[in-house]
Amino acid sequence: MTDVVFLHGLWISKESWKPWIDLFAERGYNAIAPAWPGEADTIAETRANPDAQAGYGIDELVDHFTAELKQRETRPVVVGHSFGGLLAEKLLGRDCIAGAVAIDPAPIKGVKPLPFAQLRSAFPVLGNPANKERAKALNEKQFRYGFGNALTEEESDALWAAWNIPSPGKPLFEAGFANFSPNSPAKVDTDNEDRGPLLVIAGSADHTVPEVSVRATYGLYEGSAAVTDLHVFEGKGHSLTIDHGWREVAEVVLDWLDKQGYGATTTTSAPASTPA
Repeated sequence: MTDVVFLHGLWISKESWKPWIDLFAERGYNAIAPAWPGEADTIAETRANPDAQAGYGIDELVDHFTAELKQRETRPVVVGHSFGGLLAEKLLGRDCIAGAVAIDPAPIKGVKPLPFAQLRSAFPVLGNPANKERAKALNEKQFRYGFGNALTEEESDALWAAWNIPSPGKPLFEAGFANFSPNSPAKVDTDNEDRGPLLVIAGSADHTVPEVSVRATYGLYEGSAAVTDLHVFEGKGHSLTIDHGWREVAEVVLDWLDKQGYGATTTTSAPASTPA
């Protein structure tokens, strides 16, 4: 049985992965969604104590999850969304996991497109340098722009009420200024040819990590002979892992995992992807 570890990104609780965990368990996977450092057992507790997450950056997060993954009997596949996607890429580049799926991954060092929508989505945190050492949540309006722009206002607000949590600002600053830092923690070993396979997923309507940014991430892997695939969901925004269409995304991930030989059934056909 293949282990699958789900990593959430900024502003969304680990609890949001529950439907994915249940579906993956039905398909024969052993799936979990661990907490970020400082994230409490419940959403209410996490919201009540944002300072517990403050100050954690990319390196600290990667070290935290590396130590946790080493406790497992076999190397898992990591499925990450947003900053969870960046963390999945970091872990894969270190060759400490079997494979990775990066859904709307936060930009790694070397990604140059910076669309206005992405800047606006990050501004609630990046707009105040003091937020680097704080943990901050999005309000309903900010969430609606960054996550729920492809949804009705009612669904976006319901998702915000259900899953939003404060998250550390430091990773966003580190990724945002990665191209100006030679030793940025957002740097990933994209040339590693010994790593496991990687699937990169984008939503064409995403404001927080626009498609052009995800495609730029995908392009950084062209120097590696290891399997790297891209899939773009038309009309989906940053909420694609938690909104009403989440299962369509999950089925693409499951199909790709099967084709890489991780599932109960395997095929020799190429993973579903769109051309770069």
